Amino acid sequence: MSESSPSSPVNPQVNPQKDREILRRRTFAIISHPDAGKTTLTEKLLYNGGIIHEAGEVKGKSGTKAATSDWMALEQQRGISITSSVMQFEYKGLRVNLLDTPGHKDFSEDTYRTLVAADSAVMLIDVAKGVEDRTKKLYEVCRYRNIPIFTFINKCDREGKAPLELIDEIETTLKMACWPVTWPVGVGGLFFGIYHRTRKVIYPYEGRDNDQDTAPIPVTSFDDPKLAERIRPEVLAAFKEEIELVDGTLGEFNHQAFLDGKMSPTTFGSAKQDFGVDLFLDLFKDWAPGPAARKTKTEHVVKPLDAAFTGFVFKMQANMDRKHRDRVAFIRICSGKFERGMKVHHMRLDREVRLAFSSQFLAQDRETVDEAYAGDIVGVNDTGLFQIGDSITTGKKVVFEDIPKFPPELFARLSVSDAMKRQKLQKGVKQLSEEGAIQLFIDPHVGHQDPIIGVVGELQFEVLIYRLEDEYGLDVKLVRTPFKVARWPKDKSGKPCADLKGNLQIFRDMNENPVVLLEQEWDLNWAKKENPDVEFASSINTVRDQYQL
Repeated sequence: MSESSPSSPVNPQVNPQKDREILRRRTFAIISHPDAGKTTLTEKLLYNGGIIHEAGEVKGKSGTKAATSDWMALEQQRGISITSSVMQFEYKGLRVNLLDTPGHKDFSEDTYRTLVAADSAVMLIDVAKGVEDRTKKLYEVCRYRNIPIFTFINKCDREGKAPLELIDEIETTLKMACWPVTWPVGVGGLFFGIYHRTRKVIYPYEGRDNDQDTAPIPVTSFDDPKLAERIRPEVLAAFKEEIELVDGTLGEFNHQAFLDGKMSPTTFGSAKQDFGVDLFLDLFKDWAPGPAARKTKTEHVVKPLDAAFTGFVFKMQANMDRKHRDRVAFIRICSGKFERGMKVHHMRLDREVRLAFSSQFLAQDRETVDEAYAGDIVGVNDTGLFQIGDSITTGKKVVFEDIPKFPPELFARLSVSDAMKRQKLQKGVKQLSEEGAIQLFIDPHVGHQDPIIGVVGELQFEVLIYRLEDEYGLDVKLVRTPFKVARWPKDKSGKPCADLKGNLQIFRDMNENPVVLLEQEWDLNWAKKENPDVEFASSINTVRDQYQL
């Protein structure tokens, strides 16, 4: 506390209750490869947090339930997460903000934005598949930001890799040390339970027939005859060998290395069976960091206990409530206290705005929130004032670091058969682009009536067409264009540059920045050769020059 001096007797704005609330906040995201069980783990965390009383399952066949964290109809139909969900729950004195992220690679930009809002992450590993490609890429994002990472190795009740092999794979592939807090006693059909290394207790797995005694077993010695009575000889022998090796080679847990993203507390379990999830939550409660200080563009650091309210928009979502055609801006609070109806300074617009309608969420379900604190995520109804990356404050002018965009790789035009619905199409496409789900590129000679749509992956086109039909009642046709590369030209000073040689076709993005669309990498290399003093950037800081600091 001394760094931000919130409790100094000479500070007239001291607020002990505010500080206590901030210090009990924990905000984290779940990262994983698709099908590792991320949505299932999310629901079990909410179940253990008392938010839901019956854990649903990912909708995979007739009769199963839609995932609690998946609010979009297409998510429930496909059994995949394609938008970020924001959920809050209480756990043993902590106020936890859980950010569920899309696992599909086509929605990597949405995942990145969510990780910007998180203070820690849980990396979910499938016991049979180990470290998969998508996991590696998400880990690199966390590493870039030095986000502390917990590891949960899932599906231990199924056949999979030996635990020592998994730990070695994580450490070798990701260059991050693991510190197992729990360890499986057997795997797959021989799975007996989980041993907690610091508590010295084995927690038996109930079993597929629900007939096993699940009372915790204190372990004073691995040669205790009681263990031999309960555990199959070959399972006990392998477990003893593994745990003796782990205990003999691992030193003490280095909490600073964890906070620096270099060491990961690791637990095992089965999210589907809700086994080991409570042990993970207890570990999270004890070790997860609270709200972190945030860097700004002026090299000023905003600390969570600072008196002034500050925050930034990391996500936009339209039509969560289609009856009201709403638009919600999700704000990560970085410092101070939020109060419904408060006036804040909108830095990009350089004007005062009132945050009148505010909510917190459990997937699509929401409740009005009157107050929130640094570390929390709050959704505010937006009439078109906010964009992803916007900064707001009640104190001195502050602008948080940019949230970069990913360059699109697929491009198309949209058309609608009914000319009377063309304006409705333009509105829907504009709203979805403001969410960051797609990018729009405008031909200056044609205008906004016929934009080119850019996306990162194929599934985004499918979601775009689905949402235009489901949310806007539009029957659209998508026609591909030959473009494959988008680049933002900048001059030597880093400012957008439209004066280019080589007869290049220049479009404009939604912020009026010049963009060059090209059909192949060869065209890009030729453009660079023709314009040696121009940088063709894969993304652009689209808002930096709009602020007056």
